[in-house]
Amino acid sequence: MKKILLTSAGFDNKKVADKFLELVNKPVEEIKVLFITTAAVEVDAIMVLPACIEDLTKVCGIKVDNIEVYDMHKPLSNDEIKEYDAIYMCGGKTKYLVERLNEDNHKEIINYFIENDGVYVGVSAGSTCACGKYENGLNFIKNKLEVHQENGSNNGPILNDDTIYLTNNQAILLTDDKLEIFE
Repeated sequence: MKKILLTSAGFDNKKVADKFLELVNKPVEEIKVLFITTAAVEVDAIMVLPACIEDLTKVCGIKVDNIEVYDMHKPLSNDEIKEYDAIYMCGGKTKYLVERLNEDNHKEIINYFIENDGVYVGVSAGSTCACGKYENGLNFIKNKLEVHQENGSNNGPILNDDTIYLTNNQAILLTDDKLEIFE
């Protein structure tokens, strides 16, 4: 089953963290996360990385030893990605992230991961690259996505050509059978 959480600000909202742990469905001490920092190429995005690590360690309780930092500057195989339960794709420069996704087979590896019960968490650029805003992005949904908005979209029928707006307290949950906006 597809299990994707797209956020503006990670686990600022405890309900999003709880949903993540529910999706992983494994004792927290066993959860292994691939923490992808590729988009964080500018100072403001780099400064947010400690908060993203705290999402996993302090908010969720995942052991530091079970988190591997990965920057997408080396190839990753299907066998390697199967070692993880979740991908946490950090924010930053979305266009740069999309370029890296299309090198060294990263996009295909992430799709393989999701098709094999892995949980994908996008934060800011990590969410935007997963939507229809960039033709060569992950395109988990066709909609364009705008993050860090003052007013977010409501959870109602969402058409493929609708732009989705997320506040820092909202998230999109995408599974095989639904797309839901919650906060």
